[in-house]
Amino acid sequence: MSETPASMETAEAEPVATAAPAAPAAKRRPVRKPSRPDAVLAAAVDAARNGLLEVAGEHEVGEHVGAFPDAERLVTHRFAAHVPGYEGWHWFATLARVPRSKDATVCEVGLLPSENALLAPDWVPWSERVRPEDTAEEDSAAPKAVTPEDATPEDATSEDAARVPEVDVAETDAEAAPGGESPVA
Repeated sequence: MSETPASMETAEAEPVATAAPAAPAAKRRPVRKPSRPDAVLAAAVDAARNGLLEVAGEHEVGEHVGAFPDAERLVTHRFAAHVPGYEGWHWFATLARVPRSKDATVCEVGLLPSENALLAPDWVPWSERVRPEDTAEEDSAAPKAVTPEDATPEDATSEDAARVPEVDVAETDAEAAPGGESPVA
């Protein structure tokens, strides 16, 4: 017969305490986009324009289009963009403020397309843009470059002949041979 330690006997006799079920984690409410912009930030049109003037010229920033709420104490101001190549685009300046403050801070500035903006077409991969017949036409239409190995006497002009010095083959061989003697006897 085997003996069990006393500690095991007491553990078996006592009921095992189970952990109480944890309270479910409180769900965060989704951030709700406000229907009206913050009054202090909506009135800060000059602060938004001054933020834009740090990155754009005064003639590029047009009239104020509107103030659009992004979140509580976060508003985006839009201005017409008078930038060549960006027809229909708007400058934007996003402003924020801390609670109970009357000071607006410029968070971000840039260009955004509007509904009427001229946009580039969707990108198409090279393998789908170029067809085999496109490259065949280019290869046949391109003139072949003439290399010095391909050159014939008819290709040479009088200017080319004047630039190439006449060299005596016997002199060149004599200089290359050891002792300075010509290998041809």
